[in-house]
Amino acid sequence: MIESLVLGLIAGALGKFLMPGKDPGGIIVTILLGIGGASVGGFIARNLLSIESSGLSLINILVSAGGAILLLILYRMFLSRRNR
Repeated sequence: MIESLVLGLIAGALGKFLMPGKDPGGIIVTILLGIGGASVGGFIARNLLSIESSGLSLINILVSAGGAILLLILYRMFLSRRNR
C-alpha cells in the first residue's frame, strides 16, 4: 500500500514534470493520476510488452510515469471538452 503511494507520487510528479501545465487539483490529483498511471502502465507492460516488474525499480517507475502521462493527456482532453 505505502509502496503504491510512493510509486504513484513519483510517477505523477515525473509525468507532471514531463507535461507541465495548469491542471486543477494540485498534488492530490497528481498522486491519483500517478497511482492510476502505475496501474495502466503495469497492465500495458505485463500484457503487451511481457515485462514483469514489481517494487520501486527504474523500469517500473518509467512504465508508471508513461501511464501517468497517458492519463494526464486523457484528463486534459476530458476537461477541455467539459469546459466548452
